[in-house]
Amino acid sequence: MELVRQGERPARVARFLGVHRSSVGRWRAAADRGGDAALAARPHPHRPPHLTDEQLRCLEALLAAGADGHGWPNRLWTTARVAQLIRRHFGVSYHPDHVRRFLRHRLHWTSQKPQRKARERDEDEIAHWVQEEFPRIVAETWGRGAHLVFLDESGYRLTPSVRRTLAPRGQTPVLDAWDRRDRLSALSCLTVSPRRHRLNLYFQLLPKNANVHAEDVVSYLRQLKESLPGPLTIIWDRNQIHGRSKLVRAYLAEHPEIVAEDFPGYTPELNPDEYVWGWTKYGRLANLAANDTDALWDVVVEQLIELKYRPRLLHSFIKKTKLPLRL
Repeated sequence: MELVRQGERPARVARFLGVHRSSVGRWRAAADRGGDAALAARPHPHRPPHLTDEQLRCLEALLAAGADGHGWPNRLWTTARVAQLIRRHFGVSYHPDHVRRFLRHRLHWTSQKPQRKARERDEDEIAHWVQEEFPRIVAETWGRGAHLVFLDESGYRLTPSVRRTLAPRGQTPVLDAWDRRDRLSALSCLTVSPRRHRLNLYFQLLPKNANVHAEDVVSYLRQLKESLPGPLTIIWDRNQIHGRSKLVRAYLAEHPEIVAEDFPGYTPELNPDEYVWGWTKYGRLANLAANDTDALWDVVVEQLIELKYRPRLLHSFIKKTKLPLRL
């Protein structure tokens, strides 16, 4: 308006500002009626939210009870369930797509993959083990000058673990892969040295389509003992091929410098070696459609070797277990 008052043509002002000429005319008419105050920015009117702040707090409390507390068969919330809950308690109808945006912007929810938890778990036993038994194991391990070893087994299939990727809208990518059950079984352990608490990773892959048996566990312990001379404390799950195996018990009896301890039942989240498998299988090897098991072998070994020389990442696996282990 200052330029127009100085004699500049409205069309030139509009072109200079990058707006339509009619906008300059509308501003000029507003200034003539109400002065410069009429040109002040005004908030754009929008539709007020259907749920008040008080209702929003009430909704949070309802959601915190879990979906099973409102008649659904599990605790998991879907947008359709949340929309039905809102309609049931507040008489407001939301489309499920709007519920997704609503949860993200107003309640700061995110899309997450649920973790499975076995119903057979004994939570009291687990809490006792974490708070009492594990500190005892660590104290005795350091007292013996032994390496602390977290051991586990897993496998890699020729059929890839499919994960989300990027593609143009409406053009779903196609991953060509073998529909065969060929696989590679593997053993690995994450170790902590007794003095400097250095982390390391040792692994072994079995031949194609071979299952891990007690004989393989004993062979692996022999190789581990050669790589880590001195006493060891092995912590593993209660698998039949571990401490319950006669062959493994006989080997441990011959080597009293190796002490074996069990995790509580159904607690894979306590074993940092589980995250080794998760990082490789569902991270680095996701969507890998290898031509054969030999190619799969090469990639698995390459990724595990890379992980072996990334101590910070190994440390993050231990940290994720939330075990009381100071490194």
